[in-house]
Amino acid sequence: MIYGKIWCVVKPSVGIPVFIAAVAIASFSVHLAIVSNTTWVKGFLNGKAAAPVAVTAAAEAPAGKK
Repeated sequence: MIYGKIWCVVKPSVGIPVFIAAVAIASFSVHLAIVSNTTWVKGFLNGKAAAPVAVTAAAEAPAGKK
């Protein structure tokens, strides 16, 4: 382990819960930012389907050899 000596400074009974809490807080803040700053996530989580996108007819392909 590269940073194995860290446990000589920080007890594992303190360091591991702090690390797990930091990961949980970071994950929560990212998810909160996504939900707060987008409009489609709230609709998706409430079960609303996205509006269908109109597809225009593509130009006909040139006639190839048969």
